Amino acid sequence: MPAHPPEIEIAGRKVGAAYPPFVICELSGNHNGSLERALAMIDAAAATGCDAIKIQTYTADTITMDVDRPEFRIAGGLWDGRSLHELYQEAQTPYEWHPALFERARARGVILFSSPFDETAVDLLADLGAPAYKIASFEAVDLPLIRYAAARGKPLIISTGMANLEEIEAAKAAALEAGAAGVVLLHCVSSYPAALEDANVRTVADMAGRFGCPVGLSDHTPGTAAAVAAIAMGASVIEKHFTLARADGGPDAAFSLEPDEFRTLVADGKAAWTALGRAHYDLLGSERGNRAFRRSLYVAADVRAGEPLSRANVRSIRPGNGLPPADLDAVLGRPASRDLKRGEPLAWDMVGR
Repeated sequence: MPAHPPEIEIAGRKVGAAYPPFVICELSGNHNGSLERALAMIDAAAATGCDAIKIQTYTADTITMDVDRPEFRIAGGLWDGRSLHELYQEAQTPYEWHPALFERARARGVILFSSPFDETAVDLLADLGAPAYKIASFEAVDLPLIRYAAARGKPLIISTGMANLEEIEAAKAAALEAGAAGVVLLHCVSSYPAALEDANVRTVADMAGRFGCPVGLSDHTPGTAAAVAAIAMGASVIEKHFTLARADGGPDAAFSLEPDEFRTLVADGKAAWTALGRAHYDLLGSERGNRAFRRSLYVAADVRAGEPLSRANVRSIRPGNGLPPADLDAVLGRPASRDLKRGEPLAWDMVGR
C-alpha cells in the first residue's frame, strides 16, 4: 500500500491522508421545516470553519411509502412509534429550497453538497452543480442509485453503517465502474445516537488498509471524542450533525453539535492531524537547545589527584556537559588525574588509568 491512500478532490479541495481532515457539517432535518432557519444554519455552519456543509435531498414519497404496516413503523430509539413516512415528511429539505441553500453557501464561501435518495434527487443536485454526492448508510446497498449518482462524474462519499465487507466492496466497485471521480468510505454506526463504546474507530485504519481509498467517520456519538480519535486512526473525512441549539428540537438534534461545539471539533480535528506528523527518531530543531540539560556525569565532591572516583564523588545529574551516564561504571574506581572541584563536568582527561 502507498504511504498515503489515493486522494480525491471536491470543489478544488484535496481530500486524503496527506491533507488536513475534511470536516462536513451535516444539517439533516434540524431546520425544523423553516427555510429561514436552514439559511441561518448555513451561515452558522460556515462560521465554524468546516470544509463543507451537507444536506439531504428527498421527499417522504421518494424515500418510503405511506403504508400502515408494522414494518413501516419505527420501534425503539429516538423515533420510537413514528412511521417512516411521518418522520421523513417532517425532516425533508424541500426541493424548492435547494437553489436558495446552494446560493447562500456560495455567498458564504463554503462547499455545499447533499445525499440523494433517488434519481430525481441526483438530477436536481446535478442541475445545481453539486461537487460531490453522499450515499447514506441505508442506501449503500442500492447499487443502481450509486451507479446513477456516480455517472455524473463527481466523487462519491459512501457511509458504511450496517454494511459487511462484501457490500462495502460492491458499493465502491459500482461507483468507480460507473464513473465516479473517486470514492471515500466512511465508517459509521447506524444508531441514533450511537454509544461511544460502539464507535470502534479502529475500523477506520482497517478500512484504509483494505480498500485503498480515503476513509473517514460519519459520527453519531455525543461530543467530539470519537471524531478526533478517528483522525488519529487515519480519517480523512469527518461528518457530524449540526444544529443551532439542541433545545430547539428537531429530528436529529439529540446527537448534533451546536456552533461552539462544532467550532471546537474543527479546531481540535485539524490540530490532531497536525500533531500526527511522521514517525521519526531524529533530533528536532526545537529540541536542540534542551540537549544541554540531559543527564551527564559531574564531580559531586572535591577530589584530590590520585583519589579514586566513587559514587560519593561522581553523580549522574543534569545538565549534560559531562560524560554520558553510561560511562559511570567505566570511571568508578579509577584515580583522578588532577584535583577535581565539585560541580565540574567529568571528562576523560580528568580520569587516570
